[in-house]
Amino acid sequence: MRIRFTKMQGAGNDFVVLDETTGALPLTPAQYRWLADRHFGVGADQILGVRAALSPDVDFEYVIHNADGGQVQHCGNGARCFVRYVRERALTAKSRIRVKIQTGVIELIEQPDGQVTVDMGAPVFDLARVPFDPAGIAPHALHAPQAIAGWQLWPLPLSDGAAPEVAVLSMGNPHAVQVVADVDRAPVPQQGPLIECHRAFPERVNAGFMQIVGRGEIRLRVYERGVGETLACGTGACAAVAAGIRLGLLDKRVQVSTPGSARGGALTVEWAGGAQDAVRMTGPAQTVFHGEIDLPDLP
Repeated sequence: MRIRFTKMQGAGNDFVVLDETTGALPLTPAQYRWLADRHFGVGADQILGVRAALSPDVDFEYVIHNADGGQVQHCGNGARCFVRYVRERALTAKSRIRVKIQTGVIELIEQPDGQVTVDMGAPVFDLARVPFDPAGIAPHALHAPQAIAGWQLWPLPLSDGAAPEVAVLSMGNPHAVQVVADVDRAPVPQQGPLIECHRAFPERVNAGFMQIVGRGEIRLRVYERGVGETLACGTGACAAVAAGIRLGLLDKRVQVSTPGSARGGALTVEWAGGAQDAVRMTGPAQTVFHGEIDLPDLP
Protein backbone atom coordinates (compact mmCIF):
# COMPACT_ATOMS: atom_id res chain seq x y z
CA MET A 1 0.00 0.00 0.00
CA ARG A 2 1.38 3.40 -0.99
CA ILE A 3 0.50 6.33 1.28
CA ARG A 4 1.24 10.03 1.32
CA PHE A 5 2.62 11.62 4.47
CA THR A 6 4.01 14.84 5.88
CA LYS A 7 7.00 14.96 8.23
CA MET A 8 6.66 17.68 10.91
CA GLN A 9 8.36 18.74 14.11
CA GLY A 10 7.48 20.82 17.15
CA ALA A 11 10.44 21.86 19.34
CA GLY A 12 12.31 18.84 17.97
CA ASN A 13 9.55 16.32 18.76
CA ASP A 14 8.95 14.81 15.30
CA PHE A 15 5.90 13.30 13.64
CA VAL A 16 4.64 11.54 10.56
CA VAL A 17 1.22 13.07 9.76
CA LEU A 18 -1.36 11.16 7.70
CA ASP A 19 -4.42 12.68 6.04
CA GLU A 20 -7.30 10.35 6.94
CA THR A 21 -10.09 12.88 6.40
CA THR A 22 -11.66 10.75 3.67
CA GLY A 23 -11.35 7.52 5.64
CA ALA A 24 -9.16 5.86 8.24
CA LEU A 25 -6.15 3.99 6.88
CA PRO A 26 -6.21 0.28 7.86
CA LEU A 27 -2.74 0.29 9.42
CA THR A 28 -1.54 -2.37 11.83
CA PRO A 29 0.64 -1.71 14.91
CA ALA A 30 3.55 -3.24 12.99
CA GLN A 31 3.05 -0.75 10.14
CA TYR A 32 2.99 2.17 12.58
CA ARG A 33 6.25 0.86 14.02
CA TRP A 34 7.69 0.59 10.52
CA LEU A 35 6.74 4.18 9.66
CA ALA A 36 8.38 5.41 12.86
CA ASP A 37 11.57 3.41 12.29
CA ARG A 38 14.44 5.83 11.63
CA HIS A 39 16.43 3.30 9.59
CA PHE A 40 13.83 1.50 7.45
CA GLY A 41 10.80 3.81 7.54
CA VAL A 42 10.31 7.58 7.68
CA GLY A 43 11.32 8.07 11.32
CA ALA A 44 9.23 9.75 14.02
CA ASP A 45 8.41 9.85 17.70
CA GLN A 46 4.68 9.56 16.91
CA ILE A 47 2.32 9.03 13.99
CA LEU A 48 -0.63 11.45 13.80
CA GLY A 49 -3.81 10.58 11.92
CA VAL A 50 -5.96 13.58 10.89
CA ARG A 51 -9.61 12.52 10.64
CA ALA A 52 -12.92 14.19 9.83
CA ALA A 53 -15.18 15.20 12.71
CA LEU A 54 -18.03 12.85 13.56
CA SER A 55 -19.97 15.45 15.57
CA PRO A 56 -20.89 19.08 14.78
CA ASP A 57 -19.27 20.57 17.89
CA VAL A 58 -15.71 19.75 16.77
CA ASP A 59 -13.73 20.50 13.61
CA PHE A 60 -11.56 17.37 13.42
CA GLU A 61 -10.57 14.22 15.22
CA TYR A 62 -7.09 12.86 15.47
CA VAL A 63 -5.42 9.72 16.69
CA ILE A 64 -1.88 9.30 17.95
CA HIS A 65 0.34 6.23 17.75
CA ASN A 66 3.70 6.00 19.49
CA ALA A 67 6.80 4.64 17.82
CA ASP A 68 6.08 1.25 19.42
CA GLY A 69 2.78 1.06 17.51
CA GLY A 70 0.53 1.61 20.51
CA GLN A 71 -2.23 4.24 20.51
CA VAL A 72 -1.93 6.98 23.16
CA GLN A 73 -4.27 9.62 24.54
CA HIS A 74 -2.57 12.96 23.99
CA CYS A 75 0.47 14.73 22.54
CA GLY A 76 0.93 18.47 23.03
CA ASN A 77 3.65 19.02 20.43
CA GLY A 78 1.67 16.89 18.01
CA ALA A 79 -1.40 19.04 18.60
CA ARG A 80 0.53 22.13 17.50
CA CYS A 81 1.70 20.34 14.36
CA PHE A 82 -1.91 19.27 13.78
CA VAL A 83 -3.00 22.92 13.52
CA ARG A 84 -0.18 23.81 11.15
CA TYR A 85 -0.98 20.77 9.00
CA VAL A 86 -4.71 21.39 8.55
CA ARG A 87 -4.08 25.09 7.84
CA GLU A 88 -1.30 24.48 5.31
CA ARG A 89 -3.28 21.73 3.57
CA ALA A 90 -6.34 24.02 3.32
CA LEU A 91 -8.45 21.57 5.32
CA THR A 92 -9.72 24.56 7.29
CA ALA A 93 -9.51 28.36 7.15
CA LYS A 94 -10.02 28.70 10.90
CA SER A 95 -7.17 29.80 13.16
CA ARG A 96 -9.02 28.48 16.24
CA ILE A 97 -10.16 24.87 15.99
CA ARG A 98 -11.64 22.23 18.27
CA VAL A 99 -10.27 18.72 17.98
CA LYS A 100 -11.49 15.47 19.50
CA ILE A 101 -8.79 13.25 20.95
CA GLN A 102 -9.05 10.00 22.89
CA THR A 103 -9.55 11.75 26.24
CA GLY A 104 -11.89 14.58 25.20
CA VAL A 105 -11.82 17.81 23.18
CA ILE A 106 -8.98 20.32 23.01
CA GLU A 107 -8.85 23.81 21.52
CA LEU A 108 -5.94 24.84 19.29
CA ILE A 109 -5.11 28.40 18.22
CA GLU A 110 -2.64 29.53 15.57
CA GLN A 111 -1.27 32.92 16.64
CA PRO A 112 -0.51 35.76 14.18
CA ASP A 113 3.24 35.14 14.62
CA GLY A 114 2.87 31.49 13.61
CA GLN A 115 3.20 30.11 17.12
CA VAL A 116 0.47 27.71 18.19
CA THR A 117 -1.31 27.71 21.56
CA VAL A 118 -2.94 24.53 22.83
CA ASP A 119 -5.55 24.40 25.57
CA MET A 120 -4.30 21.21 27.19
CA GLY A 121 -7.13 20.91 29.71
CA ALA A 122 -6.80 20.78 33.49
CA PRO A 123 -4.15 18.52 35.02
CA VAL A 124 -5.45 15.45 36.84
CA PHE A 125 -4.05 14.69 40.29
CA ASP A 126 -6.49 11.97 41.34
CA LEU A 127 -4.23 8.90 41.54
CA ALA A 128 -6.84 6.43 40.31
CA ARG A 129 -7.41 8.50 37.17
CA VAL A 130 -3.70 8.87 36.31
CA PRO A 131 -3.66 5.80 36.85
CA PHE A 132 -1.24 5.20 39.74
CA ASP A 133 -1.36 2.37 42.29
CA PRO A 134 0.51 3.48 45.45
CA ALA A 135 0.29 0.09 47.20
CA GLY A 136 3.46 -0.47 49.23
CA ILE A 137 4.86 3.03 48.61
CA ALA A 138 4.94 5.47 51.52
CA PRO A 139 4.40 9.06 50.33
CA HIS A 140 6.60 11.97 51.34
CA ALA A 141 4.48 14.86 52.62
CA LEU A 142 5.54 18.36 51.57
CA HIS A 143 6.28 21.03 54.14
CA ALA A 144 7.54 23.85 51.90
CA PRO A 145 5.54 27.01 52.71
CA GLN A 146 4.47 27.62 49.10
CA ALA A 147 3.59 24.00 48.27
CA ILE A 148 -0.05 22.95 47.90
CA ALA A 149 -1.25 21.61 51.25
CA GLY A 150 -1.75 17.85 51.26
CA TRP A 151 0.14 17.18 48.04
CA GLN A 152 2.72 14.41 48.16
CA LEU A 153 5.77 13.07 46.41
CA TRP A 154 6.13 9.34 45.88
CA PRO A 155 9.53 7.60 46.29
CA LEU A 156 9.57 4.93 43.59
CA PRO A 157 11.77 1.96 44.48
CA LEU A 158 13.68 1.02 41.31
CA SER A 159 15.54 -2.17 40.48
CA ASP A 160 18.85 -0.26 40.40
CA GLY A 161 18.46 0.60 44.11
CA ALA A 162 17.43 4.22 43.58
CA ALA A 163 14.15 5.64 44.88
CA PRO A 164 13.51 8.97 43.12
CA GLU A 165 10.70 11.07 44.59
CA VAL A 166 8.21 11.83 41.83
CA ALA A 167 5.13 14.00 41.46
CA VAL A 168 2.34 11.95 39.88
CA LEU A 169 -0.27 13.50 37.58
CA SER A 170 -1.95 13.19 34.19
CA MET A 171 -2.13 15.62 31.29
CA GLY A 172 -4.39 13.26 29.37
CA ASN A 173 -1.57 10.73 29.72
CA PRO A 174 0.35 9.70 32.87
CA HIS A 175 3.48 11.50 34.07
CA ALA A 176 5.99 11.02 36.89
CA VAL A 177 8.10 14.17 37.37
CA GLN A 178 11.19 14.45 39.54
CA VAL A 179 13.27 17.54 40.32
CA VAL A 180 16.98 17.21 39.54
CA ALA A 181 19.90 19.54 40.22
CA ASP A 182 21.38 19.32 36.71
CA VAL A 183 19.29 17.93 33.86
CA ASP A 184 22.40 17.29 31.76
CA ARG A 185 23.66 14.84 34.39
CA ALA A 186 20.29 13.31 35.21
CA PRO A 187 20.13 9.48 34.88
CA VAL A 188 17.52 9.60 32.11
CA PRO A 189 18.79 6.58 30.12
CA GLN A 190 19.11 4.49 33.30
CA GLN A 191 16.01 5.48 35.30
CA GLY A 192 13.70 6.41 32.42
CA PRO A 193 12.81 2.85 31.33
CA LEU A 194 12.59 1.67 34.97
CA ILE A 195 10.10 4.41 35.85
CA GLU A 196 8.18 3.95 32.57
CA CYS A 197 7.48 0.30 33.38
CA HIS A 198 7.19 0.58 37.17
CA ARG A 199 4.48 -1.67 38.63
CA ALA A 200 2.73 1.36 40.19
CA PHE A 201 1.75 2.57 36.71
CA PRO A 202 -0.55 -0.04 35.12
CA GLU A 203 -0.57 1.84 31.79
CA ARG A 204 3.14 2.73 32.01
CA VAL A 205 4.20 6.36 32.44
CA ASN A 206 6.22 9.23 30.95
CA ALA A 207 9.24 9.99 33.15
CA GLY A 208 10.16 13.69 33.47
CA PHE A 209 13.43 15.10 34.83
CA MET A 210 13.06 18.80 35.68
CA GLN A 211 15.76 21.32 36.59
CA ILE A 212 14.53 24.57 38.15
CA VAL A 213 16.46 27.47 36.60
CA GLY A 214 14.26 30.17 38.16
CA ARG A 215 10.64 30.70 39.07
CA GLY A 216 9.86 31.38 35.41
CA GLU A 217 12.16 28.91 33.70
CA ILE A 218 12.93 25.18 33.74
CA ARG A 219 15.04 22.75 31.75
CA LEU A 220 13.42 19.40 31.03
CA ARG A 221 14.18 15.95 29.68
CA VAL A 222 11.46 13.33 29.21
CA TYR A 223 11.67 9.59 28.69
CA GLU A 224 8.41 9.02 26.84
CA ARG A 225 6.24 5.97 27.27
CA GLY A 226 6.59 3.73 24.24
CA VAL A 227 9.20 5.96 22.58
CA GLY A 228 12.24 6.57 24.80
CA GLU A 229 13.88 9.93 25.38
CA THR A 230 12.70 12.57 22.91
CA LEU A 231 13.95 16.06 22.05
CA ALA A 232 10.73 17.53 23.48
CA CYS A 233 7.45 16.41 25.04
CA GLY A 234 4.49 18.82 25.17
CA THR A 235 2.41 17.01 27.77
CA GLY A 236 5.64 16.42 29.70
CA ALA A 237 6.35 20.17 29.71
CA CYS A 238 2.83 20.87 30.98
CA ALA A 239 3.06 18.16 33.63
CA ALA A 240 6.44 19.45 34.84
CA VAL A 241 5.19 23.04 35.13
CA ALA A 242 1.99 21.98 36.92
CA ALA A 243 4.03 19.87 39.34
CA GLY A 244 6.50 22.70 39.91
CA ILE A 245 3.68 25.15 40.67
CA ARG A 246 2.09 22.74 43.15
CA LEU A 247 5.50 22.22 44.75
CA GLY A 248 5.74 26.00 45.23
CA LEU A 249 8.80 26.24 42.97
CA LEU A 250 7.39 28.01 39.90
CA ASP A 251 5.25 30.98 38.93
CA LYS A 252 2.19 30.76 36.69
CA ARG A 253 4.03 31.38 33.41
CA VAL A 254 7.14 29.32 32.68
CA GLN A 255 9.55 28.95 29.77
CA VAL A 256 10.48 25.31 29.19
CA SER A 257 13.76 24.46 27.48
CA THR A 258 14.21 20.92 26.19
CA PRO A 259 17.05 19.18 24.32
CA GLY A 260 15.39 20.26 21.07
CA SER A 261 14.98 23.92 22.01
CA ALA A 262 18.29 25.13 20.52
CA ARG A 263 17.04 24.37 17.00
CA GLY A 264 13.32 23.74 17.46
CA GLY A 265 12.39 26.55 19.88
CA ALA A 266 11.32 26.69 23.52
CA LEU A 267 7.83 26.22 24.93
CA THR A 268 5.83 28.56 27.14
CA VAL A 269 3.45 26.94 29.62
CA GLU A 270 0.84 28.82 31.67
CA TRP A 271 -1.35 27.51 34.48
CA ALA A 272 -3.34 29.54 37.02
CA GLY A 273 -3.12 26.68 39.53
CA GLY A 274 -6.79 25.89 40.15
CA ALA A 275 -8.25 22.40 39.95
CA GLN A 276 -10.43 23.36 36.99
CA ASP A 277 -7.93 25.70 35.29
CA ALA A 278 -6.64 24.54 31.92
CA VAL A 279 -2.94 24.46 31.15
CA ARG A 280 -2.03 26.47 28.04
CA MET A 281 1.08 25.68 26.04
CA THR A 282 2.50 27.85 23.25
CA GLY A 283 5.31 26.92 20.90
CA PRO A 284 6.48 26.39 17.31
CA ALA A 285 5.36 23.85 14.71
CA GLN A 286 7.07 23.27 11.38
CA THR A 287 6.62 21.20 8.25
CA VAL A 288 9.85 19.42 7.32
CA PHE A 289 8.90 17.66 4.07
CA HIS A 290 6.17 15.78 2.20
CA GLY A 291 6.53 12.34 0.70
CA GLU A 292 5.07 9.03 -0.43
CA ILE A 293 6.08 5.60 0.81
CA ASP A 294 5.21 1.99 0.04
CA LEU A 295 4.15 0.26 3.24
CA PRO A 296 5.09 -3.42 3.56
CA ASP A 297 2.31 -5.87 4.33
CA LEU A 298 2.90 -6.37 8.05
CA PRO A 299 0.41 -8.11 10.38
